[in-house]
Amino acid sequence: MRALITGINGFVGGHLAEYLLQVGGWEVWGLDRSSNLNLTSLHGQVHVVSADLADAEATAQVLRTVRPEVIFHLAGQAAVPESFRDPAATLATNTLGALHIFLTLIAEKLPCRVIVVGTSEEYGQIRPEDLPLREEAPLRPTSPYGVSKVAQSLLALQYHLSHHLDLIRVRPFTHIGPRQSDRFVTAAFARQIARIELGLQEPVMRVGNLTAARDFTDVRDIVRGYVLLAHHGQAGEVYNLGSGRAIMIRDILEALLAQSHAQIAVEPDPSLMRPIDIPLISCDATKLHAATGWQPHYAIEATLADILNFWREYERATQA
Repeated sequence: MRALITGINGFVGGHLAEYLLQVGGWEVWGLDRSSNLNLTSLHGQVHVVSADLADAEATAQVLRTVRPEVIFHLAGQAAVPESFRDPAATLATNTLGALHIFLTLIAEKLPCRVIVVGTSEEYGQIRPEDLPLREEAPLRPTSPYGVSKVAQSLLALQYHLSHHLDLIRVRPFTHIGPRQSDRFVTAAFARQIARIELGLQEPVMRVGNLTAARDFTDVRDIVRGYVLLAHHGQAGEVYNLGSGRAIMIRDILEALLAQSHAQIAVEPDPSLMRPIDIPLISCDATKLHAATGWQPHYAIEATLADILNFWREYERATQA
């Protein structure tokens, strides 16, 4: 099958491309604003096309050229703090890209399944009675990022209902793994530890809210879920994707610190606190399990070890 991954140079896009090549049977194309592949392991194996999805004609030209059978739509602005700093850009990026894909599929009459990747941030202000979160839970987004993904999801539902597009929506919960930007919490912790071990910063960890609990899943399990949905998901439906286990961020930090021999102090940093933070988020992925048989394979301890080792290697290479 011919797959197009939008946002190929993103954290998830690289892992998804690697997985598709690993399992075989896929011709993999990647879309990015540049024509370069950041991940060297993909060189010579992935066809790259360049376009800004905010440009309707550029989007149409790419889809006419590639004619994908499956689009994994990952491209977008994914950082909650950034969405508060620039809400207009977040809303535009995360809605127009999807819209231009949908309109092109209609105009060109392209038969294509689209995995429209949302987020658990769509649920937003969660009440105790909502947990664990099922797909029918109310959507009360608490960030511009969450609003943008709700809008994207509703666009997908609308074009499925109005034009019968083969669209599947998925709401992944917090996913982590090697190569993730240190704008995100586990990577931020791991990079600080790696830098402290090399003497590149003082032995103090600066942290935000440690009491929140999140449903953490390895990105390599997440991308496997996307591929299973491409094969077995039902058009028009929305699926939660997460481990079903909430872990406190303090426990994540302590597990990472336990993997280091450095003596490290922990200090709160007000600049890392969100304007609003939900205390507990956990996922009910029963619908996904029933449709695809998906179960997470990676234990959290293995994931954290891989993240920390990635940042150790990165910092060592940077200093070489």
